[in-house]
Amino acid sequence: MSKEIAFIFPGQGSQIVGMGKDFYEKNSIAKDIFEKVSKKLGIDMQSILFEENESLNETEFAQPAILLVSAIALKLFQENIQITPKFALGHSLGEITSLISVGALDMYDALELVRERGLLMKKACEGKNAGMMVIIGLDDEKTETTCKKARENGKQIWAANYNSDGQIVVAGIKDDLNEYADKFKEAGAKRAMLLTMSVASHCPLLKNAQSPLREKLEIFIKDKFAVPIISNANAKPYMNKKEAVDLLEKQLISPVLYKQSISGQKVDAFIEFGGSVLKGLNKRLNEAPTYSITDMATLEETLKSIR
Repeated sequence: MSKEIAFIFPGQGSQIVGMGKDFYEKNSIAKDIFEKVSKKLGIDMQSILFEENESLNETEFAQPAILLVSAIALKLFQENIQITPKFALGHSLGEITSLISVGALDMYDALELVRERGLLMKKACEGKNAGMMVIIGLDDEKTETTCKKARENGKQIWAANYNSDGQIVVAGIKDDLNEYADKFKEAGAKRAMLLTMSVASHCPLLKNAQSPLREKLEIFIKDKFAVPIISNANAKPYMNKKEAVDLLEKQLISPVLYKQSISGQKVDAFIEFGGSVLKGLNKRLNEAPTYSITDMATLEETLKSIR
């Protein structure tokens, strides 16, 4: 009996210097994709990804860089084995990458789309000193209650990413986040730490980015889905362009329901393309193993494990 596999894709925050370099140096397909993308976007992707720099943490560069490495990992996997996943999903930016895997989005169109998405998010947050903070060791209800009290006191803080039990990322104004770090700890959090983010994702601060992003989604997404995508916005499957556009527009200002999307899923394995952050989260969310493809060695290991 064939195995039921789910494809998953990481989002912003998973980027590290050197990601994708092994693919680039050891595989001609990967090298060709890198060079075509650099030319298409007018960005030296090798420099962004392989050299120490500040740009990799800036959303307009981080988003295409992460998607590029994930898309290459997916491409090389599919060059070796033909598997139709049971479903696909991603974390934030990764949901757009997941559309590539089901045939609803061309890889090069996706790179242009997320480059624009990053620029729109940056513009929406300009002058606001926006940021994100990870809260460790606090349950969902207490985190939400603390955020609500903050807003009642005129602060701008929202729950943004439900990553796993005891790990939620909140988003808002950095001064407000810093001021409320101790409040989260008083509520029981073990840690409240600012993340290296140049925007505040998945909260109302991105409202101005929604309409222009929708226009781009309408252009690039195709009404062609081989299997369902699990939405970040509602943790439910969708399989057509209209829902994709509606839900990805909503995703900008809605929390990522990653924990809710993974828990309870009945599959034999998950494969994470281009990163290993989700593999770490999945250990606490689902008994099925997660294989991460981040270089040629892990590609071979994954292929051996699922054949």
